[in-house]
Formats: sequence, structure tokens, C-alpha cells
Amino acid sequence: MEKKNARPAEAETSAHISANQSTATPPIVTGQCAEVLAILRERGSVLSLELTADRAIPEAAARIHELRAMGFNIITTLLAEVVFRDRVRRKVARYTLGTPAWSALDYGKNGTLMSDQAVARCPPG
Repeated sequence: MEKKNARPAEAETSAHISANQSTATPPIVTGQCAEVLAILRERGSVLSLELTADRAIPEAAARIHELRAMGFNIITTLLAEVVFRDRVRRKVARYTLGTPAWSALDYGKNGTLMSDQAVARCPPG
């Protein structure tokens, strides 16, 4: 009697395929995450206040977190004081795109590739 396997031996899991594809190219970024990434690529760095006030991205820190989860190298520097729109603002974040800008080796606590989870969470722009 021949035993049947639940799946063929040559089949790959979806996590394995995603991990291999992710190492070749950066993930597709959409919505507000794409806007933030475009600003960072164009300017190199941006204040959190600029993203919120000038670009209508209300939760800038959340978008940065999602981009990091996709493997993008974004550095946060907290500035003690910044003059923004003629007022002194305290503890303002400056986000800078690091070098290299993207790395595929960003795995979560459970071993799944974070980019697979983060793509669906970026709100539309």
C-alpha cells in the first residue's frame, strides 16, 4: 500500500517563496508608506512635523515603523528643540534614510518575514 503525502515533496511553502523573492528586490510599498519613502529618498531626511502638517500623514511614526518592518533602514534622531512655523517645538523626530536604504534580512520574532505582514497595513495615500 502506497502512503499519500499531504503535499508533494517538491512544493515550496508560501513563506519560503516570499523570503526568497524578498531577498532579490525591495518590497512593493504603497499608500502613505510610499509617500514617506519618496520624501526620504528625495530629501534624505524629514521632520515628523513636516510629514504630519505639510504632507497630511497623521501617524508619521506608524508609517516609519511599517517601513522599518519591510526592511528599510530609517534612522530616528530626536531633536531637543525645533522652530516650526514660527514656534519652538520640543522633542521632534527627524527621520533619515540610512545606507543601505533596504535590507532583506528583517525577520520578526516568530521567524516570518516582516515585509509580508507590513505591506497590507499601509493605509492608502
